[in-house]
Amino acid sequence: MLSPDKFLVATQWAGIGTLALAALTALAFALGWGIRFRLVGATGFTAVLTVGLLGLSFEPFTRTAVPGAIPYATVYDSGASQIVITVPADVTPTTLDATLRQAASNLFKPYRLGLPGQTATIRARTIVHGADGVSRLLYLGQVQPAPKDAEDSYQVQLNGDALGQLTAG
Repeated sequence: MLSPDKFLVATQWAGIGTLALAALTALAFALGWGIRFRLVGATGFTAVLTVGLLGLSFEPFTRTAVPGAIPYATVYDSGASQIVITVPADVTPTTLDATLRQAASNLFKPYRLGLPGQTATIRARTIVHGADGVSRLLYLGQVQPAPKDAEDSYQVQLNGDALGQLTAG
């Protein structure tokens, strides 16, 4: 996977290429070449690519790994304040807590949209298959960002009743 450092190196090379193309464009205008306006378009396009690469060098692509977390899948993301992940039905409370914290560190980003006053929430769910052939969704817990003055960065709430249904089934 490409890291921000690699994108920064690519930005430098793209910047050098953009400057070289800009110099060629200036030369084309000075000498009155017929392709000078095409070179203006190519120079503008490479400048946009360079700025895009620069933007990609700021956002980290690495995911946070929390010890004890298990893999999860995002099944719903409103792009604003509601995210739902799915976990296996044999999850334990400690594993669920670690998984919710990992999902929070990977999915809570400052660019999330939302109305003022909305709190972003990640809910964990699983599917339980009953003996009668009916499958049910169980929401096992949720995580929200903690208020600014809290010592922990996330508020994790586990649904004990739903976790009890997993061990009973």
